[in-house]
Amino acid sequence: MRTETPDTAADGTQTEEETRNESAADGDLPSRAELAARIEALESALDDVAATDEITATGGGKKMSIIATKGTLDMAYPPLILASTAAAFGYDVTVFHTFWGLDILHEERSKNLKLSSVGNPNMPVPNVVGALPGMDRVTTSMMEKRIDDNDTATIEELIETSLEMGVEFQACQMTIELMDYEENDFYDGVRTGVGAATAVQDMAESDIQLLV
Repeated sequence: MRTETPDTAADGTQTEEETRNESAADGDLPSRAELAARIEALESALDDVAATDEITATGGGKKMSIIATKGTLDMAYPPLILASTAAAFGYDVTVFHTFWGLDILHEERSKNLKLSSVGNPNMPVPNVVGALPGMDRVTTSMMEKRIDDNDTATIEELIETSLEMGVEFQACQMTIELMDYEENDFYDGVRTGVGAATAVQDMAESDIQLLV
């Protein structure tokens, strides 16, 4: 009498399972164990890709520290544009404003920043002409018109956008006292009472440090 195995049909023919196993043994098809291992490897690879995408989207937890020291109209834009762009890439950004750079955060003075017509070789007027009374006002008006014509964001708009994106603007306490400013002179969200030690610590912990 013949004993039937689970993989053998009652009439003695091979079942689909037996055929598949024999084909796998012959190298035609992978076994169940091999398929399971491949699926596990693919799932692991997908998890790695997803983790990489998340790190890229969030800046990988990187930090940027910017020191803003100048308060002219043309020099107010670089730290704000760099800060907002880095924040958009997921960077943790701090901008420490000291000396004339503090005027960028001053709610009133930031609306009246000037563009110097002297000492800038790229200005369309020679220094001799730029030194004449009222020329700073002329060059400032020219730049403001160009900003408006090109729909470039204003200083106020860049600050508000950066704050919404999580940028931390720091106002140097020593400069606040030196310029006789008040803490409520600055935009809402600006961190006051910050000293040089905090700025140095931020730079030490940052992946990118910039002095503007």
